[in-house]
Amino acid sequence: MKIQRSFEDKDKSVLYVVPTPIGNLEDITYRALTILQSVSIIAAEDTRNTKKLLNHFDISTPLISFHEHSRLSRMEQLVEKVENGESVAIVSDAGMPAISDPGYELVQKAIDRDLSVVVLPGANAALCALVGSGLSPKEFYFYGFLPRKKKEKEAELQRLKALKATLLFYESPYRIKDTLKAIHEQLGSRKLAIARELTKRFEEYVRGTTNELISWAEENELKGEFCIVVEGTTSDAPNEEADLWWKSLSVMEHVNQYIEESGFSSKEAIKQTAADRKMPKREVYQMFHVDGK
Repeated sequence: MKIQRSFEDKDKSVLYVVPTPIGNLEDITYRALTILQSVSIIAAEDTRNTKKLLNHFDISTPLISFHEHSRLSRMEQLVEKVENGESVAIVSDAGMPAISDPGYELVQKAIDRDLSVVVLPGANAALCALVGSGLSPKEFYFYGFLPRKKKEKEAELQRLKALKATLLFYESPYRIKDTLKAIHEQLGSRKLAIARELTKRFEEYVRGTTNELISWAEENELKGEFCIVVEGTTSDAPNEEADLWWKSLSVMEHVNQYIEESGFSSKEAIKQTAADRKMPKREVYQMFHVDGK
């Protein structure tokens, strides 16, 4: 067990997790600016992008890259700086670091080394979209970006189908149409909202049913980054319908059904069968590849 009292020792070096604006630069906090000015170095997802932000607020703190491809090699370097008495800030291109962006491994490593990690509050696209969607924020499930491959995307949506919580997704303009169609095919007709270009000049919310938003997407040129907010299931027995089709099948038949009818590879079929039956994947693998011979 580890206990951190963040402000007990004011001279202690810290790893700061600092959210940055998702569009409107006025959304940065005074505290965030103070931290970015005071730390020894800022680890940034894209140093060019962060440099623009720092220049706007006349901050000259040195930058170091910390993105998807460099994070593993940089982690030890950054942690050692904190261990040696320097404070470090980590930022992403927009919003809260570690939320669909690099960061959580660095936080994890710092905690493992008994270093202080202080997270500042700030801008987050998913929560803005949720509140602005008009759908229930009482219970929600943040997923982030769905898989790019169609079969994997469909499998993930099937896994989420039974949740009563409002669902939150991020999506790019290049995949938004296909993702909306997949949501409709896998989850059925539901209320949903799309939030685009949040906090920027062309901020837009589009609210309606899955069919209405698919039609809207087909009729418009889509630009910017998107948040998709989907109504949770309203069924009182959400698992019943989804489970019935395989209840009479053996595990072997269940896997083969996915391979033959859905075009899944054996690996994908085993993974989905294990999820359907709430079984360990290795057990399904054993039954299919070993016991089934």
